[in-house]
Amino acid sequence: MRDHIQFYLGDQHYRLSDVAPETTVLDWLRETRHLTGTKEGCNEGDCGACTVLVVRLENNQLVWKAVNACIQFLWMLDGAQLFTVENLRSPDGSLHPVQQAMVDLHGSQCGFCTPGFVMSMVAYSKKADATAKDADINDALAGNLCRCTGYAPIVKAMKQALQHTQDNFEREQDQIRTCLTALQNAEMAEIRTPAGTVTLPRTSDQLAASYKAAPDATLVAGATDVGLWVTKRLQSLPHVISVSGVHDLRKIDHRPEGLWIGAGVPYTEAQQDIAALFPDAGEVIRRIGSTQVRNAGTVCGNIGNGSPIGDGPPLFIAAGAILHLRHGETRRTLPLEKYFLAYGQQDRKKGEFIEGILIPYPAPALQYRAYKVSKRFDQDISAILGAFALTVTQTGLIADVRIAFGGMAAIPKRASATEAALVGKIWDERALSAARDAIQTDFAPLSDMRGSEWYRRTVAANLLTRCFAETSGMTQQPETRLAGWKETAHG
Repeated sequence: MRDHIQFYLGDQHYRLSDVAPETTVLDWLRETRHLTGTKEGCNEGDCGACTVLVVRLENNQLVWKAVNACIQFLWMLDGAQLFTVENLRSPDGSLHPVQQAMVDLHGSQCGFCTPGFVMSMVAYSKKADATAKDADINDALAGNLCRCTGYAPIVKAMKQALQHTQDNFEREQDQIRTCLTALQNAEMAEIRTPAGTVTLPRTSDQLAASYKAAPDATLVAGATDVGLWVTKRLQSLPHVISVSGVHDLRKIDHRPEGLWIGAGVPYTEAQQDIAALFPDAGEVIRRIGSTQVRNAGTVCGNIGNGSPIGDGPPLFIAAGAILHLRHGETRRTLPLEKYFLAYGQQDRKKGEFIEGILIPYPAPALQYRAYKVSKRFDQDISAILGAFALTVTQTGLIADVRIAFGGMAAIPKRASATEAALVGKIWDERALSAARDAIQTDFAPLSDMRGSEWYRRTVAANLLTRCFAETSGMTQQPETRLAGWKETAHG
């Protein structure tokens, strides 16, 4: 068993065996390496000023991702190569095309946010080309906030940078591949320090054994939630066990019975496969956090923390998803909605973890709709999220319906009374009226900064009306992106 982690920062190799569980990449860069180009803004993964670039070798391909250094733990870099804004210049001293474009087109004023923008832009340039549309660029940069420049010159700079076919990373990719190949290690690691223990299993069997032996340890996948425990609550983590480094849990598999998403799969990697089955779910996922958050945060981690306002659970409950759990060598399954018991309580015993989620393929007649309501379109927590799955016969009869909401109760919850009011009825105005009445009995929402009880009740019923408008053939006008509609959402 290893007692260290290994990674590269630029072209410099690091082998560290004194890594505290709570040490973030941001703090290590600024306080230990004195690389202050990476800024601390919000320290919670919202502003993007701390964005860095992480590249890994996956299936023999280089995978580049922008992540928030403030909520990434240092031990999560094991096996990766990290680049900061200080690493962007070419050996001859010339600026990276993104940096040069920001200079040319006046994309910076005070400059505090600029390094984070630049790193997000470099990451986007790895998968985009000169044909990129403004909307796609806006999505890619939604996790970076600027208070003084305005975003127009930054988008123009991104377009200019995409005209360049190569940067120094492209020219050095063989060297990067060689470095990362040397870091690949199937051996499990455990680092013990006075501050705590970090366990990095490489297989699900190792994870099962480690967690069974230390059931009080904190499981960490993407750290987009746990990172805030440290940066905002100042909470210590005596023992963490990594999920994201478990190779066999980072798989997406199209099985005969449905789409399998392993516990280590981040939203970025799962979005396309989910959207292919449920386009509306794909649109909601596009609005979960930011690119940096979705690059780290996992589908199953979003489920595991049990938040009543997590966006993933209602989407998958309406789709009839099945959760797979494991404790040691014992495995079990349960419908996803059964996992959530009460606020802060889930049907998961000590030492048991989520292995993955299975999302059944939709039947040809299934109509699926999902709507996220939040104060901001991008990078905001939902006030309400409603997901609707209806099977309507050719005669207009509702044969089956599943409706799930987030933000309406202490847990993600199905609207059972509403479903009962609809099943077996003709999908018409009368059924809609009965369902709108029933939905008021399904939930007793609270009032908070995101919406009052009245607001949530009203919007929940209105989302049901919107679903009716979209699935009953009612003539409707297309909405704008600001209302969450995209022309490609329903084919």
